[in-house]
Amino acid sequence: MKLLVTNDDSIESPFLHELVRALLAAGHETCVVAPKTEQSWTGASKTRHRSVHATRADRGLACPTWIVDGTPSDAVNIALAHLLPGHFEPEAVVSGINVGGNGTLGFILASGTVAGAWEGVLHGLPAMAVSQEIPADTYEKLKQHGAEPSPELLATVKHSAAHAARLAPQFFESTRRNSFVLHNVNFPAHCRADTPVRRTVPAHVHVPNIFSPADADGHHRLRWGKIRDVSPTGLLTDVACVERGEISHSVLDYTKLGQA
Repeated sequence: MKLLVTNDDSIESPFLHELVRALLAAGHETCVVAPKTEQSWTGASKTRHRSVHATRADRGLACPTWIVDGTPSDAVNIALAHLLPGHFEPEAVVSGINVGGNGTLGFILASGTVAGAWEGVLHGLPAMAVSQEIPADTYEKLKQHGAEPSPELLATVKHSAAHAARLAPQFFESTRRNSFVLHNVNFPAHCRADTPVRRTVPAHVHVPNIFSPADADGHHRLRWGKIRDVSPTGLLTDVACVERGEISHSVLDYTKLGQA
């Protein structure tokens, strides 16, 4: 397939690079248009108050690559409108692999990774967001301290990327254009070649108190609050699926928002 790839962790993310390598190895014709800097938790925002710059670049990915100094939504929108027409006509959009999970109703709408896929959906394309669950201490080292993935984590990401490359055509072939359907995939912390895929629903969670009390100069800072899972019983949620070591596949059908 012809795939447009983006993410929200920036063009430099090794998780993105592993995804691109796996897609190319699986025979998918791929181009990358990704943000210059990390855009986590930007949701589907567009850059409004300044211009956005796109640059053709070589990051050793063996495919056409652009860097956009905006959000994932900016990147996909600019790619489909200006960078690719006449040269590359993508059949679908893949966003990720995100550093950390992107499940639950509390986080899906805030996710820049999911938003990159959603921008493809808004252009009538099938799309998939893919995210890698990792332990909290590992997340802290990668995000806050700029650490490189350990060999063990990199092996997991390689397995996840291979799964994504295999699942993409299966999901996209069953998703018609202009369907407003997005596939949200979350890989467990220890993903293997034989890890099974399960259909799930996003967990229903409350996410209160994620900002600190005001400090001396009146600033509130983002922090992790205590998440409350209030999901109905009897459903396999994305959270429960990943916690038991399986790959979560939630189908987000936005047409249901328009139903009475």
